[in-house]
Amino acid sequence: MRVDVRKTHKLFIGGAFPRSESGRTFEAVDTKGRFLANMAKGSRKDARDAVRAARSAQPGWAKRTPYNRGQVVYRIAEVMEDRRDQLIEQLRAVGSTPKQAATAVDLTVDRTVWYAGWADKYVQVLGNANPVSSPYFNLSSPEPTGVVAVLAPSDPLLGLVSTVLPAIVTGNTVVAVADESAPIPAVTLAEILATSDVPGGVVNLLTGSAAEIGPWLASHLDVNGIDLAGAGDTAVDLEAAAAENLKRVLRPDTEDWSAEPDLSRLARWTETKTVWHPIGV
Repeated sequence: MRVDVRKTHKLFIGGAFPRSESGRTFEAVDTKGRFLANMAKGSRKDARDAVRAARSAQPGWAKRTPYNRGQVVYRIAEVMEDRRDQLIEQLRAVGSTPKQAATAVDLTVDRTVWYAGWADKYVQVLGNANPVSSPYFNLSSPEPTGVVAVLAPSDPLLGLVSTVLPAIVTGNTVVAVADESAPIPAVTLAEILATSDVPGGVVNLLTGSAAEIGPWLASHLDVNGIDLAGAGDTAVDLEAAAAENLKRVLRPDTEDWSAEPDLSRLARWTETKTVWHPIGV
């Protein structure tokens, strides 16, 4: 009788798949408590390594043309479509019906294409030429915030993608902590990113306890923004910790991730730069 190969999934940091420096693991189980896989349990040291990788990758990613960033994100959708059946099976293991799982995967692919399409358009919508009563051009345009931490919501695929993509489309890099109750789709997403054209360090995914890792990301002085979508009852404390270096904070909300997206998350992770230039005679 053949013995199943039990997987131990790793973290995704800087484009590589390291084990947690702590050596800790935890078990991912299905809705009936049956073993699915071993998962690396990320630590604060892993979080620091992920922030360092994100910071290193951010300038180069931000300098890419918006059109190129859109191409890269579209490639994510292509690879995700190829792994549709695997993602459906993983969502079924954590409680979705076959129809719900298929719908969630299709929405995730469509959401990825949607953000890819906005990559070279959001600047025109969010920026503007300001009417001023002086002999100057006054132009405002959105620029990346920098490194964004994401505490992923409980929706293990669509919610994760809906929080990560707006940040990277606008030229930021991300350190995301996957939902601990259903981490396997996040690991598959990491594999999709690794086999797409996403440069190493643009997205870093940690599995483990958001309650343990979250405070270190919220207080990290080299993190410029934090999405508290999956923070739960700890959100207030994390927001207080984020205030030390004036991070941008997106507070948790009761959000229907299947609803039509808008530009609010794109705008959240940009800073407006305004330039005054004399009008020539």
